[in-house]
Amino acid sequence: MHFDAIIIGGGAAGLFCAIEAGKLGRRVLVIERNAQVGRKVIISGGGRCNFTNLNVTAENFVSQNPHFCKSALARYTPQDFIDLVRKHKITFYEKKLGQLFCRESSLQIVEMLLAECRAAKVEIRTACSVEKVESRQNFVVTTSDGEFESPQLIIATGGSSFPKIGATDIGYRIASQFGLDVVRTRPSLVPLVFSGEGFRELAGISIDAFVTAGGKSFRENILFTHRGMSGPAILQASNYWDPDSPVSIDLLPETDARELLYRHRTDRKRLDNLLAEYLPAKAAERLFNADGSAKALFQMSEREIEIAVEKLDNWQVRFRETEGYDKAEVTLGGVSTGELSSKTLEAKKVPGLYFIGEVVDVTGWLGGYNFQWAWSSASAAAQSL
Repeated sequence: MHFDAIIIGGGAAGLFCAIEAGKLGRRVLVIERNAQVGRKVIISGGGRCNFTNLNVTAENFVSQNPHFCKSALARYTPQDFIDLVRKHKITFYEKKLGQLFCRESSLQIVEMLLAECRAAKVEIRTACSVEKVESRQNFVVTTSDGEFESPQLIIATGGSSFPKIGATDIGYRIASQFGLDVVRTRPSLVPLVFSGEGFRELAGISIDAFVTAGGKSFRENILFTHRGMSGPAILQASNYWDPDSPVSIDLLPETDARELLYRHRTDRKRLDNLLAEYLPAKAAERLFNADGSAKALFQMSEREIEIAVEKLDNWQVRFRETEGYDKAEVTLGGVSTGELSSKTLEAKKVPGLYFIGEVVDVTGWLGGYNFQWAWSSASAAAQSL
């Protein structure tokens, strides 16, 4: 069967690219290996889909080429997608920091995409596995449903995160098959595992903190887990985390720790008891009186106070690994941006072959940025099909 364009992957990027290409009169086929499309969309945002962010800029993305995403983001903006959501009468709200969520359910976004696909006469084949991709006169995709042919092939297979909902590395394998470089991948927006002794007894405790990794800082909650740390600030930091370098955590972002401790220098209160007024009591005790030998503040030397100040302001925490793709929201790395046109997402060395969305080495922060990259990169590719 012959199509104007074949899209492998029925997630956010794949469906949206199909919609935009279909609107231009192209005959489009979407191939999805799962029994339903948009499975990652459905589980996103706690079931409410953080579908974009009001404050999207290139600064919110990680890539070996930080400028690559600018063109696509400028040509299909958050407001463009918001207009589409409003057209379908989906109510939404801003949670914080520009993050937009469906008020009811993420299923509404999938239903919207499917309605737009129907209107654009897009053909979707679910439970259809790709067995082989070849380049003859056109691209020929051999699947469990037979062979399909097209002069344009768009890879929208996502990354390796969430294998339990069907994620695979097929997009990277196709890129390699055609001689394209793939930037080393790893799980990201993911909890981190402590190096050495952990803090199991603090599991479930959350602290408002200022976290810095790789020169980037994030002010949100950290959450202790049985093996390490999670929470929005740690997930954000995981995009920049280097296993060879510690992560810096300011435990009192609203308080001058040095001024606080010196102000209470003559108190008969123990350090951990004072800090329990600013931190969860269990965390204050574990972090500042783990061996039960904490002194009263008036007994502490200046050096001991400075050590406590340093830990409050700049706690150096080492992590040995991430919690892996099962817990990762996205995949860092992917098809090298050096191989693609920033305007069209077409492979420079393979005319007619495109890569969009998460499979590309463009990874957004937590908060709707990765969905916006899906919409913007999909639109950019569709305009050139």
